[in-house]
Amino acid sequence: QVQLVESGGGLVQAGGSLRLSCAASGRSFSSYHMGWFRQAPGKEREFVAAITYTGFTTAYADSVKGRFTISRDNAKNTVYLQMNILKPEDTAVYYCAADRIFKRSDYAYWGQGTQVTVSS
Repeated sequence: QVQLVESGGGLVQAGGSLRLSCAASGRSFSSYHMGWFRQAPGKEREFVAAITYTGFTTAYADSVKGRFTISRDNAKNTVYLQMNILKPEDTAVYYCAADRIFKRSDYAYWGQGTQVTVSS
């Protein structure tokens, strides 16, 4: 098992940047693929980005491609989401997730989420 705790959310103006962090507990973090998801009010949770356990391969939703970057530091048991050129439509609760399979949905383990609010 792995426990996940997100941080770094907050209020930012459109065009600004934020970096989210997700700290994982457990010695097996480096064997999990990691993902970021988000859920806006009244909407379903959606895939944002994913990274393989090695960090060599990443995937992004079309809506964030070129603006967001996912990365990980296995020595620190942490995965990051660098968000640039933020838009009001990026406002959501952001969740990190872990799974043994590299995919865009149905992850096994989830954090509690961190709120990101982008003002226009």
